[in-house]
Amino acid sequence: GVPAIVVFLNKADQVDDEELLELVELEIQETLTTYEYPGDEIPIITGSALLALESLTQENIDNSDKWVQKIYQLMDTVDEYIPLPKRDTEKPFLMAIENVVSITGRGTVATGRVERGMIEVGQTVELVGLKTTRETIITGLEMFQKTLEKSVAGDNVGILLRGIQKDEIQRGMVLAKPASIKPHRHFQAQVYILKKEEGGRHTSFFAGYRPQFYVRTTDVTGNIKTFKSDDNTEIKMVMPGDRIQME
Repeated sequence: GVPAIVVFLNKADQVDDEELLELVELEIQETLTTYEYPGDEIPIITGSALLALESLTQENIDNSDKWVQKIYQLMDTVDEYIPLPKRDTEKPFLMAIENVVSITGRGTVATGRVERGMIEVGQTVELVGLKTTRETIITGLEMFQKTLEKSVAGDNVGILLRGIQKDEIQRGMVLAKPASIKPHRHFQAQVYILKKEEGGRHTSFFAGYRPQFYVRTTDVTGNIKTFKSDDNTEIKMVMPGDRIQME
């Protein structure tokens, strides 16, 4: 879930009664407490986004306007109350590719969120998954139209790749530090088949069933060859609620 929240109570300019605003704040606190948040501790800032925007878009911008100050107060509160997420920068670089674009005169750009580690312009990475693994060099990094020299875990970034054509890369592949990960096409797993009441299946299935696997940003169709029970006895049919080993 969401670990920390700051509440902005909008349209405060349309309420003249301060007691009514206090009543609404109490209701917000009760609602937050109902959902197991510390309702008495979560900051609640009242203001008017519309009047703040109008004040800043006039010819004479007035930063001292009380509604503008409410927005500044909101952002200061966000900085103080919401902790910075811990970035997983110690592990080898890994980014799942979400989209691929071709920029005329520059090359192919892969976009996505850096899952772990950090990367710098000029470093070598591997393009892994779905096709033959190959190496490439990062020639540019960009985030929100801003050029970067390096990117760290948590960044949504566009990575310009040297010598990679658009048809050689696709969503679902990953960029990773060379030799840090290895793709696999065959594996064994122990799974529990959800019942209908748990949001799962309501019919049985057999060997040869082709489920859809969702891994990071890709989804691929697999093929289940065999089923085994917990005691390694091979079984022919699987029912919802069963715990099995499959290959």
